[in-house]
Amino acid sequence: MRFIHTADWQIGKVFKQFGAKEETFRQARLGAIEHLGALARSNGVKHVLVAGDVYDNEAPNTITLRAPIERMKPFTEIHWHLLPGNHDPHRPEGVWDRVAQLGLPSHIHLHLTPTAAQLTDDAFLLPAPLLRKTEFNDLTAWMDDAQTPPGALRIGLAHGAVVNFTSEGEASNPIDPDRPALARLDYLALGDWHRTLQIGPAVWYAGTPEPDRAGRQESGTALLVDIAGPGASPSVTPLNTGTYRWLSRTERLDSGSELADLDQRLRGEQDLSHLILRLRLEGTLPLAAHAELQRRLTDIEAAVFHLDLDQTALVVRPTESDLEAIDFDGVLRRSADRLKATADDPTQGADMRRRAEDALVELFLRVADRPEAA
Repeated sequence: MRFIHTADWQIGKVFKQFGAKEETFRQARLGAIEHLGALARSNGVKHVLVAGDVYDNEAPNTITLRAPIERMKPFTEIHWHLLPGNHDPHRPEGVWDRVAQLGLPSHIHLHLTPTAAQLTDDAFLLPAPLLRKTEFNDLTAWMDDAQTPPGALRIGLAHGAVVNFTSEGEASNPIDPDRPALARLDYLALGDWHRTLQIGPAVWYAGTPEPDRAGRQESGTALLVDIAGPGASPSVTPLNTGTYRWLSRTERLDSGSELADLDQRLRGEQDLSHLILRLRLEGTLPLAAHAELQRRLTDIEAAVFHLDLDQTALVVRPTESDLEAIDFDGVLRRSADRLKATADDPTQGADMRRRAEDALVELFLRVADRPEAA
């Protein structure tokens, strides 16, 4: 059997850090569903298993509620299997009752109870839906005694954190990583961890099809799973599903000669217009190099989708030539000398020293931009 395992769509998630670009990114998460449908078609897949967190919260507005359903509707030959997660648990009169009241087409399936569901003549899905944001018992335990015909494939679908595994998921919801052996599962499809990760021979987290923060998953991913038959080891192939890449970089700069190399490496990243870059800079630069860095960073910010820049660990140390460029001997030079003294004074607080550095940079840039300085 062949199917696609995906999870953590979190439709409706808010991305205020993107400002005016927020809606563009939210639409990309819906576009990932269409991408999943296209991948299912091109790979001959008839079933897409969504391991929880279809929605980002329990009370999406009317449009957000319908949006993912509308993206799945055109793929009539593909069966979509949706499971409640910790962001969208199945509560009475909650989000999933609202979805059910929409009148779903026959190829979109809600798995709201722990009941075996037939996928094909010889394959069954064993879902473990969340009824609350946080469960303290392992909801996959019921699978051990679930009855399916002899020789049928048994595929578990759950959302939570495997036992003794430090998860970046947002709920405790324990899951025993030995569940496949205990419940005779041929595959356990998990959601909650926003990275693609193999836990055991037949236990995988799919990751999210459109990443949502730096430091987790760089690109959106789903898993193409092939199982030859009962007891056979699953073959798992990651599929790229996302539009945007989230890249985190820490770079050390200690001289102006390193700027061109940094610029080249950042511009060497693929598809800059769809790159969300978290860049942390550390080290020590003279004023002239720091000013050149800011010009290059402005260009990088214009090239990428979003730049999250942290320069708090980058120290400015003006050289004598930097100070002379401000003013050889005059009012501006005396101001620069005082600012440098404050920035170098260990008795000053970190905030005061940083403000002095920023003022020196601003003074240098203003002087450099004067017509007579050209």
